[in-house]
Amino acid sequence: MEEHVGLVWDRLVTRAAERRYPAAAVTLEQVSRTVGVLFRALGGDGGLRVEAANATEHGARRTWLQRLAGSNREVELSWRDEQALRLPAVIECFPEVELNRDLYLWLAALASQDSADAGADWFVHNQRLTLGVLRDFPGMRARFKRLVSAHIDQRPDPERLPGDQAERERVIRAALQHPGSRDRLPDAKRAPQPVVLWLHPAPPVTADGTGGGAQDDGDAGERQQDKSKELDDQRRRPAERTDMPEEDRGLITVRMENIFTWGEFVKVDRGAEENEDLDEAASAAEDMEKFSVTRDGKSVASRLRFDLDLPAESSDDQQIGAGILLPEWDYKTQRLQPEHCRVQPMVAADAEPCELPVSLRHTAQRLRAQFQMLAPARTWHSEQQEGSEIDLDAYLRYSSERAAGQAVAGDRLYRDLRSGARDLACLLLADLSLSTDAWVNDQARIIDVIRDSLFLFAESLAATGDRFAMYGFSSRRRDPIRFHQLKTFDESYNARVRGRIHEIKPGYYTRMGTAIRHASGLLAEQPAGRRLLLLLTDGKPNDLDKYEGRYGIEDTRYALKQARDLGLQPFCVTVDRQAGEYLPHLFGSGGYVVIHRPSQLPRELPLLYARLTA
Repeated sequence: MEEHVGLVWDRLVTRAAERRYPAAAVTLEQVSRTVGVLFRALGGDGGLRVEAANATEHGARRTWLQRLAGSNREVELSWRDEQALRLPAVIECFPEVELNRDLYLWLAALASQDSADAGADWFVHNQRLTLGVLRDFPGMRARFKRLVSAHIDQRPDPERLPGDQAERERVIRAALQHPGSRDRLPDAKRAPQPVVLWLHPAPPVTADGTGGGAQDDGDAGERQQDKSKELDDQRRRPAERTDMPEEDRGLITVRMENIFTWGEFVKVDRGAEENEDLDEAASAAEDMEKFSVTRDGKSVASRLRFDLDLPAESSDDQQIGAGILLPEWDYKTQRLQPEHCRVQPMVAADAEPCELPVSLRHTAQRLRAQFQMLAPARTWHSEQQEGSEIDLDAYLRYSSERAAGQAVAGDRLYRDLRSGARDLACLLLADLSLSTDAWVNDQARIIDVIRDSLFLFAESLAATGDRFAMYGFSSRRRDPIRFHQLKTFDESYNARVRGRIHEIKPGYYTRMGTAIRHASGLLAEQPAGRRLLLLLTDGKPNDLDKYEGRYGIEDTRYALKQARDLGLQPFCVTVDRQAGEYLPHLFGSGGYVVIHRPSQLPRELPLLYARLTA
């Protein structure tokens, strides 16, 4: 009975102290596409992702009911850094859905005028940003006025606050109602109530711009997934540095492609217990306000609970030459670093020639029939030295001229029926990184889906007579970038090429920019009027040595710009569900396609090529 009364009391007090409106809540997931489009359309940095922010303690004065209920300690603030625009996962601070949605749009507009390295005071800087948005985008004025009015109604009454806090609250209200009218925020013992209409410093800090948690060294936006289930929490967590405990036990549960990224910089110690259940791990993480990370200088290889299964050199593909040195773009210094990466061409020399898998033969037959319609019509070539038939017109002309006593040559008396040729060359570059070892609906691995796609793509293009080449790539830091030769432009599609495709396997990481540069050089050498660079991938650029996040994105974007300067047409096909966050910045709005069901990729890829080259 006591427990029941306690639960009822807790529910009543919490409800009375609550200042949120769950019934009018709007989530970032619902508006992320709209927010991203608006942010970039208003001039925001196209390389930034839109992600959920974590909650942080605001340190402001709370009512006695909130103190009794233990609520309203934290708030999800908005900020931006070099990697992403961080917005609240849920906005439910206003009683109307439209106002909560408008707040997302206003914060996106405000962030579009911001820069991650802005050095102005937080209070003054937000007023400048507000003035800039209202000046450049007058259509935002009405929305801003509604938000300011609703937000001020929810802020504490200055008449009920102590003197220093009352003065600070009046200044904040004036700055909201008349941006640019105040140049200093008065000091007070307590932080002010959070200003949800403004951006805050990064990493997440209290509402007055002081304090805050440590930002992690890696890209915390990567998803964790395994073969059967995935854990996808987009909120960034505050962290602190701490010493490694004496009990040297730990557990790392990460996406395979990010083992070293997380392992080298954030060593996770579960202390007394180890638990591989993702649901229980997620529940435990929800209860943690702050994660503790440390460095102990020890190798993490012994901590992994599985083998990496990296190929021995004797069983690896054969290396072709000593490698090719290529530059890499550093967006921070805005310069190409010469000879920064080494591409190592490789070929599966011992791959056994094979036939097309039985499971693909029916689909391949149908695709070949469709693609033969793309081939140019066959035409007769007259007056040839060799041919399948005698050219009667040429022979009669020759006989008449000879009977008339004229000296004529009799070596072009044949004609031949030949297929035309499209002035087109295509290079398909497949991502063979470690993430392709993941499973699709517990039925097949992504690498198996890619293998079937390459088989059907080659079967289809062989039917058209188009010149094409196929390569795969993965990387392990900047040296080497493994570049696997599956079919060159000079080779015909045959059983040996099928054998190489059959032997592809997951590699390492995804240093995409360098692979695109090398592929662009190979394609640019082809004498064709139209040259298509087709990239097949399951994720974004990623590698160990600072290539994660913005650095890899910008290097890839610059490599694609170089490809276009060479007259190539880059196009990306991906099965990454998060691709909409970064591919528009790389390929443009019409330069990519997302296959939402990876199992459909083998059938869709050839048809996509047909549409691109029709």
